[in-house]
Amino acid sequence: MQREQLADFLRRRRMAIRPAEVGLADGPRRRTAGLRREEVAMLANMSVDYVVRLEQGRSSQPSIQMLGALARALRLSDDERDYLFHLAGHRPPPADGVARLARAGLIRMLDLLGDTPAMVLSDLGEVLAQNRAALLLAGDHTRFTGDRRYLVYRWFTEPAARAVHPPEEQEHHSRQFVADLRAVAGRRSGDPTVTRLVKRLQAVSPDFRRLWAEHEVGVRRIDRKTILHPRVGCLLMNCETLVTPDQGQQLLVFTPADAETRERLELLRVLGSEEFPEQTTDASVR
Repeated sequence: MQREQLADFLRRRRMAIRPAEVGLADGPRRRTAGLRREEVAMLANMSVDYVVRLEQGRSSQPSIQMLGALARALRLSDDERDYLFHLAGHRPPPADGVARLARAGLIRMLDLLGDTPAMVLSDLGEVLAQNRAALLLAGDHTRFTGDRRYLVYRWFTEPAARAVHPPEEQEHHSRQFVADLRAVAGRRSGDPTVTRLVKRLQAVSPDFRRLWAEHEVGVRRIDRKTILHPRVGCLLMNCETLVTPDQGQQLLVFTPADAETRERLELLRVLGSEEFPEQTTDASVR
């Protein structure tokens, strides 16, 4: 681990970012060039003290998860992200596969979308990054580990994942999840990550086994769903999925499907500005 180089790199990247680039107010009383340490800590979901120790070269080796959070908070490019990992003594995440971080270009798009809920997912449905509006809408989906980080796994194994949608919509979503996973399994034929996930789902969910046997295939790109939000009630959302050319990552964007939903989303933003919740709900986002 190259502590001094890591500290210098983090300081310089923090100072090079304008607050507006990450959705923060750039008021006239700001004296710090770039972001404050407190703001980096908030964006990366870590303590201010840890950010200070990193920038002073006094920290222990940061984990891969911490480095990923810092890369997202500082809007690092792919090359800068890999450099950060090398400085911290870790191998950079692979260029392909489900374990990689959200691409820098997609992170920038999250910022540009502002109050429109959006998130970046891997092709297997692991949420890699969310903007603030998506956190308010669906809760923090980046906190899960193991099989639970896959939306399809939670959908078929945890009743709470389905409860945020009306019962009449749940069969439709189940079929969409399985059809999408079928498409990924075909595209990544022989990939042990995909094969093992399918086998584990077949072992724990009779509903998944039933639908998998029907062999339906289809990538979900446009959808409409109802989210039963615990703070503002029923939300009817249009969902648009934009896929990267290699189909490895997706940008999922939510827009209100009617005027009532638009008003409720505006209320949710107001409530969120008064008290930012750690977990709004556990809505299935696909």
